[in-house]
Amino acid sequence: MKKLIVFLAVIIFLGSNFPVDGVKAVESKTAYIDVAAATLWTEPNLAREIDMPSTVNPVDLWTWTKSMSYEEKLWLVGNLETQALLGSKVTILEEKGDWVKVAAHGQPTPRNELGYPGWMPKEQLTKGKAYSKYDNKRFALVISPTAWLYKDKKLKREYMEVSFNTRLPVKKEMRDQVLVATPSDGMKWISKNEIEIYKSEDDIPKPTGKDVFETGKQFLGLPYLWAGMSGFGFDCSGFTHTIYKANGITIPRDSSVQAAFGTPVAKEDLQVGDLLFFAYDQGKGRVHHVGMYVGDGKMIHSPNTSTHVRIDKVETSGYGEEYAGARRYIED
Repeated sequence: MKKLIVFLAVIIFLGSNFPVDGVKAVESKTAYIDVAAATLWTEPNLAREIDMPSTVNPVDLWTWTKSMSYEEKLWLVGNLETQALLGSKVTILEEKGDWVKVAAHGQPTPRNELGYPGWMPKEQLTKGKAYSKYDNKRFALVISPTAWLYKDKKLKREYMEVSFNTRLPVKKEMRDQVLVATPSDGMKWISKNEIEIYKSEDDIPKPTGKDVFETGKQFLGLPYLWAGMSGFGFDCSGFTHTIYKANGITIPRDSSVQAAFGTPVAKEDLQVGDLLFFAYDQGKGRVHHVGMYVGDGKMIHSPNTSTHVRIDKVETSGYGEEYAGARRYIED
């Protein structure tokens, strides 16, 4: 059985088909993310002035994340849902003015069988009719925390900074650079050092736990971002989901659902790459945090708004008393 973890989503009630407060249901149709990383919100029009760099096209995610104070970042908790990367597919579910509710494909959740739901500005999407012909074709997977797309083969004229785990169709491969398709702006160049090229998702080599850990280590020190799913910032489950996804393994988006799948692992049998879960009420309540075991009683994780991706001793991490079990997603 190949690496892809089959996630059986539980279909839940998605709301009425009748317009409410200007919201209208639309006939489901697919589109593509047209910015480096689109941020999905719990409701339309929630963004503050300081969030504007994340809601336009093109986005400026470094300006957004670095301009916020701790309190301003903390406000995002509960107001953001997730992120979706350049070129990834979404299904449009509803519309309200300049905003649309979408389901982000490839992010399993019991909230919607199509993918993780949330609201985003329409201008960050494209129909990508020409781009859609590349679906299921050979793609370049970005393996650096972030990487630049360029307008020219000499890699001199910068076009867009994109995130780790971005997947773009390959048009032409040369010795030091690769020509890739973008959703709405034709072909762009990227350094071969920043990517791996695969024929399909199944072509991604089966990882070991150490492989997954090595992937995660390159993000040490990256500040936490609630709902973050990119090299510009991660939340706890966005980190584990994305690290696994880049290694060819699709797991659920949220920690509470990640904790319900995979293979249960006893604490004494932990291996590098296993996911550790932490829950309220001293580990007996709802799961709210996840980290990745790295050996010697330690984990790598993206803990909370006040800090960054780091390696901690599990017992002294601030989560030790909330340990709620572990799951293994890497096949032997």
